[in-house]
Formats: sequence, structure tokens, C-alpha cells
Amino acid sequence: MGSVYRTRDCFLWFMSLVYLFAFLSLYIQIPGLYGDNGILPARLVVKEGDNTWHDLMEGQPTLLKLMPRLGLDTQTGMDLICLAGIVVSFFCVVSRTARDFISFTLLWMFYLSLYQVGQTFLWFQWDILLLEAGFLTIIIAPFNLQLLGRRWPKGNPHDGITLWVARWLLFRLMFASGVVKLTSRCPSWWGLTALTVHFESQCIPTPAAWYWHQLPEWFLKLSCVITYVIELPIPFLFFSPVTSLRVFAFWSQVLLQMSIIITGNYNFFNLLTITLCLSLLDDSFSLFSQTTYNRDKGAAKKKSVAWSGISVLSNIAFPAVVLGYIAYKTWELFRLRLTPDWTVNSKIAFTEKAFFQWLENIMPYTVYLGAGSLGLEILLSLVRSLILERGWLHKGMSTAGTVFFGLLAAFMFTISLVPHSYLDKKAYNDLPRYVKTWNSKVDPFQITSSYGLFRTMTGVGGRPEVIIEGHASNRSATDGWQPYEFLYKPGNVSESPPVVAPHQPRLDWQMWFAALGNYQNNPWFLNLIYRLLRNQPEVIELIGHNPFPDQPPQFIRATLYHYHYTSFKDCRGNDRCNWWKRERKAEYLPALAITDKPFVDYLKNAKLIQDERPKKPRMDSTTAKVVKWIRELVGQPEGFSYTVSVFSSAVLVMFFNRAVFR
Repeated sequence: MGSVYRTRDCFLWFMSLVYLFAFLSLYIQIPGLYGDNGILPARLVVKEGDNTWHDLMEGQPTLLKLMPRLGLDTQTGMDLICLAGIVVSFFCVVSRTARDFISFTLLWMFYLSLYQVGQTFLWFQWDILLLEAGFLTIIIAPFNLQLLGRRWPKGNPHDGITLWVARWLLFRLMFASGVVKLTSRCPSWWGLTALTVHFESQCIPTPAAWYWHQLPEWFLKLSCVITYVIELPIPFLFFSPVTSLRVFAFWSQVLLQMSIIITGNYNFFNLLTITLCLSLLDDSFSLFSQTTYNRDKGAAKKKSVAWSGISVLSNIAFPAVVLGYIAYKTWELFRLRLTPDWTVNSKIAFTEKAFFQWLENIMPYTVYLGAGSLGLEILLSLVRSLILERGWLHKGMSTAGTVFFGLLAAFMFTISLVPHSYLDKKAYNDLPRYVKTWNSKVDPFQITSSYGLFRTMTGVGGRPEVIIEGHASNRSATDGWQPYEFLYKPGNVSESPPVVAPHQPRLDWQMWFAALGNYQNNPWFLNLIYRLLRNQPEVIELIGHNPFPDQPPQFIRATLYHYHYTSFKDCRGNDRCNWWKRERKAEYLPALAITDKPFVDYLKNAKLIQDERPKKPRMDSTTAKVVKWIRELVGQPEGFSYTVSVFSSAVLVMFFNRAVFR
């Protein structure tokens, strides 16, 4: 790869933006989710009183352990950390100078501290992906140091090494996402019918998902085949020395992520994945090289005819052979056939046994490919350090930096082999014991994890939805029950699916998971019911419509429904068509009252609620007063509008900064 200075800066800007979205989205939900009167109070999992650095890092590394020293309780401490994350990430978005090692170290520590107490509402794959990508960003970011009165150069020979670790993470993410769809033995993925239900059954679809769902089945099955191609063979092109193949892989991944963005609300996940895709590029990519085009134009004319021939061979002929082979194997393995009516039939032509055997055979080669690619990148960086740097001092410093970051990248690659090998039992068993030991030592810090998105397809036969209803007076009444409407998840069949990303409404997401199981396995759901029975303001703010604004209901129940999209046929001849249709399936939770002793005792035993005792007056520190004042000022606004507003402000400040201080 060539120079990656502009690529690195673009990567760091997008990582700053992802962090900004993550902290903004979480901040407005803290009182309702994690406050003392929230659904899962964070105080339950914070061990206070640690006095040493070892105590702070042991078991549950989180800065919240230090909050009592600042005179802050757990909720206020979470607010402070989130606000600090918003401020730092905002400055990183608007200022290139702020995007350095220190800023990204702080951002990673802040998010890790919140993740450690986030419990169910922060246990999503994109949260652990952000922590791993965030840690790698610390390595990628410049130190912005000054040496002997001279500022450290903008780009370094080792930048290619540090960006490589992000590329390896992208490979693990995408390859695992493809593999688990087949190793799960999910009939929908094996039958190529997953996308015929996905757009309807995903957690929070967008309006476009309704239209995507109406597409013909043959097209959706073909789209499933394309998904497999993008997630299984294409990731191997990430390590190609041929630029055009990496660019093709880049656009393939972006195509997949943009398709997901259009049809589903997956918060900052898709933006984070696209950010990782930037590691496939270098500064020769057109979006990065426009400013240097005129400067390099003259040099380009001097290239020999022989060199031009080699360039054509490597960037056109060889990629054509590789992509042609992938297309041929796709046609063969998925039995693609063009029909007389210009549709495409598709069917998986290999068996489960054959796939598992292929996976067992290919896993060692993924390790060899990664190790060889990293070794080559380190070697090229060493050559650049010794040849391109001027003066022995700078050669020595550059070489030392390359060796250091090369060893660090090798360590990150080595420990990542443990979660990577979870895909195949033999690959995991073949790993040396010391590698597993190293991985276990750093496991509490979430710097490397396993992934596998959309492992199985839920919602076949209808998407399950839990509808919560309250009644003012009668537990056994057959009518008079009023539904609680959530802000984003399906409820009212006439309501359009929302556009909410990059905000993640974490309660709405967990309601989707709760509908797949039962309330016995979701203790937080019972506390949600309890808080609704009390009209708890912090929790009510997480709900779209409270049917009992003046007086809380006497009873609340929950019912399980199956939702389906309506179709063009359903809407034909209607002036106004519903988005959904639904059918009642079962009672999810019997009617409960706040006076039901077993119900309340269960929550007390789980420490989700506390006895109503007068609290001793507490003198808030100055820090606590400021944080609480900001909370009162901001409140808990609607997530999407709030997030987009702050993002728009950051973009305006960034352009103003460039215009004034250019």
C-alpha cells in the first residue's frame, strides 16, 4: 500500500463520529435505564470502595468506582462520563488536532466504563465491536508529539501496520457473519429464504423495509446469495496486494452496509463497519487523492511503457481472473439458473457436511493469510523507515516506532485468534495454550471479541411483539385496556416504521428480544411493569405514549401478538392502508398490580427496587451539582432529533473552523 495519511485521518474522523453518536444516544436514556428509579439500576453492579489501581482494574474495570471520591452517585457518575465522552468526541469531529492518541484513549475508557455497568441494555455486538475498534483506534491515532523542537511528522512509515489491525478486525467481523449463518443450521439461511422474512422481522425496520419485503421471492433469494458472496469469499480480498481488488472489496462491503442502513435502524453499527472498510484503501483512492492529482500528473507521464503494461496486468487482468473465478464458483455452488421469464433460480448445491469440512480446512489458511499479510506490512514499513526518512536520528526513531507498533500489531493479531477460532472447534483446540492465556488476561477490557451477526432468522411465521396494556380499575375486564405505545417499535398497526439511526433506543430493542422469549428470563421486564404502575417519570420518558398521564393504572398486562406487513394487495382500493396487520397469539404476562406482594417481593429480592425509606440528606459536590444541572437542562429528549441536531452543529463548527483557519 502507498501513503495512508489521508486515509488514516478519514478513519479517525469517522471513529470520532461513531463515538459521538454512541455517547449522545446513551446519555438521554441513562435516567430511565440505569437511574435509581430506572429499569436496571447501575448501582446494582458497581463495586465501590476500591482504593488502589489494582482494585480499579480487577474484575470490572470502570471509572465509576472512583465516583464516590468526587461526591457522585452511580447515576450522576454515568452522566458525567457520558458528557465527557460527548465533549471529547465533539472536539475530535470538528478538529483534526484533537484526533490523537490521548483523545481516543479517553473515549475508549469512557465507553468501557459505561459498558461494564450496562448489563442487558449494552450487551449488543456493536457495543463490543466499538470497544475493540476503539482500542485499535488508540494505536492508529497519532501521538502529536514534538521532538527536538520539531513537530512529529503527519504520517509515519508504521501507519500501514496500525491500519492493518483494523483490516483484520473487519475480516473477522464479515467472515464470521457469513460463517455463522450456515453453522447455525438455520433453515431460512440454508433455504435462501432469510430475506423473505428479514425485512419484516428485524428489530426496528425503516419505511423502505416495507417496500423491500414486497419484492419477488426469486430476487430476495438472489440477494441472499449476494450476501453470502460479500461475507465469505470477498473478505479474503482485503489482504490482496492489488489495489483494484481491495477497492472492489471496499465497495462490496459498502453496498451491503448501505442496503442495511436503508432498510433497518441499526444505530451506529453500519457506520462503524464502513469506517473499518476505510482500512482497505490508501491515499491513491480518488476520494483522498484529488488534492494531489495535479502534483502527480507530471510524474505519471514519465512512467515507462513497460511499467504501464505491468500496471494493466496487475490492476485489470489479474482482478478479472479472480473475480471471474468467484463468479463461476457462485454460479456453481448456488446453482444459479436464468429462466425464460428472466428470473434467476437459486439453491445451495453443497451439503452441511461439505461446508463444515470446508470450514475446518480453510480456518488455518485464514490465520496464515493474516500472519503473512501482517509480516509483509511490517517488512515494507521497515524498508520505508530506512529509505524514506532523512538523517540517522529520524531513521532510528522511525525504525524503533515501526518495530514497536509491529510487535503491538502482532500481539493484537495473536490474541484475536482465540475469538476468531470459535468458528471451528478444531481451530480452537489447535491454538497454543499461551495464546488462550494471553487472551483471558485482557478479556475484561473487551479489546478482542467474537462476532456473528444475524446468526439465525427469527420471525418466521410472523414477528412476535409484546403489547403492554393498562387498566384503571379492573384486573379481569375484557375491555377498557389502554396500550402503551413505544417510540419506535411496532405497536399501532397504522403507524409507519420510523427512521431512528444512528440513535439506538435500547428499551425498544430489548422489547424485541423479550418477545422472542418470556418474562421469566427477562427480570428487567417486570421492573418495567412496576415503574409503569408508578408512572415513574424517568421510565415514562422512554415510552412514546402514556395512556395514564394523570393517574397511574391499577393493573398492567402484556399480550403476545404476531405482526405481518400488509401487502400491495391489501392496500389496493384503500385510501389509507395500514403498515401492519396482527393476530393475538397468547398471554405474555398476567395482569399485575403494585399491591401484588409476590410481584413486589421478587423485585425487592432482586434489588431492583428499594424500600421506601427517607434518605439521609446528602451534600452534593460542585461537580455533582453541575452534572445534575446539565441533566435538568437537557432532560430526556427524543433520541433521533437530538442526535442529528448535535451532529449538524458539529459539522457546521467543523466547516466554520476550516473556513476561518485554513
